[in-house]
Amino acid sequence: MRVTKKLFTGIAAGAAVGIANGLFGGGGGMIAVPLLAGACGLKEKCAHATAILVIAPVSLAGAVAYFAAGYALPSVFLPAAVGMAAGGAAGALFLNRLPLTAVKLLFIAVMFAAGIRMVLA
Repeated sequence: MRVTKKLFTGIAAGAAVGIANGLFGGGGGMIAVPLLAGACGLKEKCAHATAILVIAPVSLAGAVAYFAAGYALPSVFLPAAVGMAAGGAAGALFLNRLPLTAVKLLFIAVMFAAGIRMVLA
């Protein structure tokens, strides 16, 4: 089988997202969106939506590993999972309704805030 440049780019981008998500316990979407838009050529909103779809199995794999190692507490996991599922559904609805400029500005603000938080922590 001949590996095309697009397939290789997708695999490399996916590996970077998986490593970041597994190493940091999250944040893969912050890397996935720019990679999907820039390296893979997806439109912005499509990149955001695809990132969510891609992150789901990556997050599940990481969660299983963390839970098996005793890092994830069920008393915290279950309520957080319910809240995140509801928030994810709400976010998907907002993505469909917000103009692209608003989505970009919100994404930049969240990335900036996360960076500042990491520097100050």
